[in-house]
Amino acid sequence: MHARRIAQSCGGVSLARVVAASIHNSVPSHRATDRDSQPAQLTLILSTNYTPRVNLRSPALIALAGLSTLALAACSGPTAATDSAAAPTAEGESFTVVATTTQVADFTRELTEGLNVEVTQLLQPGMSAHSFEPTPADLVALGSADLVVSSGAGLEEWLDAAVSSSGYAGEVVDASANVTLSGSHEHEHGEEEHAEDEHTHAEGEEHSHEEEAHAEGEAHTEEAHAEGNPHTWTSPANAKLMAAEIATHLEELPGIDAAAVQANVDTYDAELTELDMWIASNVDAVPEAERVIVTNHDALHYYLDQYGITFVGSIMPSFDDSAEPSAAEIDSLIAEIKEHNVKAIFTETQLSPQNAETIAAQTGAKVFSGEEALATDALGEPGTPTGTYVGATVHNTQMIIDSWGATATDVPEVLAQQ
Repeated sequence: MHARRIAQSCGGVSLARVVAASIHNSVPSHRATDRDSQPAQLTLILSTNYTPRVNLRSPALIALAGLSTLALAACSGPTAATDSAAAPTAEGESFTVVATTTQVADFTRELTEGLNVEVTQLLQPGMSAHSFEPTPADLVALGSADLVVSSGAGLEEWLDAAVSSSGYAGEVVDASANVTLSGSHEHEHGEEEHAEDEHTHAEGEEHSHEEEAHAEGEAHTEEAHAEGNPHTWTSPANAKLMAAEIATHLEELPGIDAAAVQANVDTYDAELTELDMWIASNVDAVPEAERVIVTNHDALHYYLDQYGITFVGSIMPSFDDSAEPSAAEIDSLIAEIKEHNVKAIFTETQLSPQNAETIAAQTGAKVFSGEEALATDALGEPGTPTGTYVGATVHNTQMIIDSWGATATDVPEVLAQQ
């Protein structure tokens, strides 16, 4: 794992503070006299640790974010986490790649090992892509990138607005472009109800108008994920496809050592193959009827599908980890847990275990939280067991196997080094 440098400064004032001043000066005043009589207010903003967040989901703020980006562009260096090992050298051209999530940033680092490529990661460890709002500093990083890499599949709903505001005019890589999307918002136990709804619809077309109206009123999140679950990386087979897609676009950067990128692809692909084989051997050792799981939100679909694990349900009946379950949904999940004799409920590193603990109290299931929580939407801090994609997937597998009353075999040496 490469070393990372923290936010740089501009003339002794952090970039975020410069933007704070820019935003402050951009907000119209109702009374000119009020504005003129408050010079200390600007000084206060510049002397505090305030870091503004720009809600790019609000169209009214997109233009303001763009103005703030111009203010930041006068300063040198990105404020997002970057890879200091990739500083320019006289030996060859250097490149800056901005990656959205912790997973695709990790893929990109693996593929550019030994090259003059600086990887700037927008989401930090423990952050959820679902509720992420880029800062003005993130816009600066995007605007100065040679290439932008996204996880894709509709995960980063905020990205289009951010790219537009940043002025970036290059290519945005959809790492999931070659992944076959699948999965739905519904729990597995909801399939019979869904089938019944389809039967009713076939018998009575009068329902179609109501259904269309309901569909039009659905949240933007559901529209973005209409084709399937966006947590594509959880399956090592998909991770291979994502890494290969990123590599294809890296190799097209003018002046990059494409042969070195391909060599890194081959090495990483072999590690993911080893990871896949290790997971499969451990899961296969557990009787199929015991391979059941309940999670905080529906984030492991592709992993569970690849290894034949039954998804009983999730506390949040959505791909979005900021959704809240209804009382009826909680009652339904409790019934499913009892019916399938589920012994564990998994929380995730970016989420509170409160709802899981409430359900566990009524079912007797163990809650896996804290250090036992799954690293799904975000990887852990660099240098920790979940700090890389391989490390996080090994950790998740060990916890899942443990929840079934078994113990995972020793991790292969090539994976333990991750």
